[in-house]
Amino acid sequence: MRFIELNNEVKMPVLGLGTWKSSAAEVYGAIRWALKLGYQHFDCASIYNNESAIGEALAGAFVEDNLKREDIFVTSKLWNNAHKPEDVMDALKESLKNLRLEYLDLYLIHWPVAQRKEAIMPLEAEDMLSLAEVPLEETWGVMEEAYNQGLVKAIGVSNFGKKRLEGFLDKVEINPMVDQVECHPYFPQDELVEYCQKNMIAVTAYAPLGSGSSVMLEDEVVKKIAKKNNATPAQVLLAWGMERGLAVIPKATEEAHLQENLAALNVELDEEDMRELSGLNKNERFLSADVFNIGVYAKEDIFA
Repeated sequence: MRFIELNNEVKMPVLGLGTWKSSAAEVYGAIRWALKLGYQHFDCASIYNNESAIGEALAGAFVEDNLKREDIFVTSKLWNNAHKPEDVMDALKESLKNLRLEYLDLYLIHWPVAQRKEAIMPLEAEDMLSLAEVPLEETWGVMEEAYNQGLVKAIGVSNFGKKRLEGFLDKVEINPMVDQVECHPYFPQDELVEYCQKNMIAVTAYAPLGSGSSVMLEDEVVKKIAKKNNATPAQVLLAWGMERGLAVIPKATEEAHLQENLAALNVELDEEDMRELSGLNKNERFLSADVFNIGVYAKEDIFA
């Protein structure tokens, strides 16, 4: 396994397992298989509604497979309805309880939007709270407390664009260690990646294979480069991200896909490959934030 050293010297495995849209039954088996194959990095979130199953899988591996806590890297995320400072620590402790862990390796603000505590998913404008009502830096202040208390080894953000990060860094004591964003050849986020790397913020790429869409896997350029490198299209897409210095967290639940994705660590793309893949940029996301585009949040502002 290769690692990215975060700005506080914590080492994050460059390839991990995404768990979004994995059912409890699926994710339990996926975690157990992944650990046996050599995965160390697991990306979770309270809103995925599967952290209890992940905790059960990890607990089983600690006992049955002699897994050591220090050998894995577990991320979770604060959901939008727990942004008020008085709610942050409870949300973190709930994730720790469900995951059966004493600490997280990384805790992220999942989205730069806030919701009423009762509104798990927003249904109407009144469910959204403005960032004037619940400033991100106040939410972050409690994240900093959790970090200083050792409940989390690193803290970061997700879905923050360059403009938002610029304003955010001016207001916080501890800079984020990570920004987790959608990133792949169709949406490379060059400006954001460059800004983060200049400011010692590691970037984790979610949806590196296209989030359920097979369009990138069937792209003729991707297939050509895969054939040249004796690799699969998925391995090429993951290798592209890792070659840029990003961590990648593809979702997989079947053993064959888990093995295929992990083997991307052995794929070495040359400069021509990287240039061709970067040339696929369509500036298109696979995942939108339309669900939050009600009330106080304009669509173009969410990813700013």
